Amino acid sequence: MDNLSKIPQGAPAQGENAEEEAAKRAQEEQMRRDLMATVLESAARERLSRISLVSPERSRQIETILVRLVQSGQIRGRISENQLIDLLDQMENANGQKPVAKSTIVYQRRKDFDDDLDF
Repeated sequence: MDNLSKIPQGAPAQGENAEEEAAKRAQEEQMRRDLMATVLESAARERLSRISLVSPERSRQIETILVRLVQSGQIRGRISENQLIDLLDQMENANGQKPVAKSTIVYQRRKDFDDDLDF
């Protein structure tokens, strides 16, 4: 007997389901990218792409919020980089996270014995 004969005729094979799911996810992702391209100004899109490099989860959350705002009609124009930054601040405040303090880098040179000593 052939293994294919055990699969009911009306049910699709597992491989087909996975392919359909992958195609559906790819289509949804493309729609999301298209929507972000139309809603965000170029500087805001660049900032969001930099955020996705550092934190893909946070970028996904921001995109989801933007999609909801567009679908509900709360966004009428294009979103600038400053508006995106405000949205990020609101998102952090809503999550109860304290704002991240800006870090500074301080260089301290090591002084060797023979550098500054003149004998």
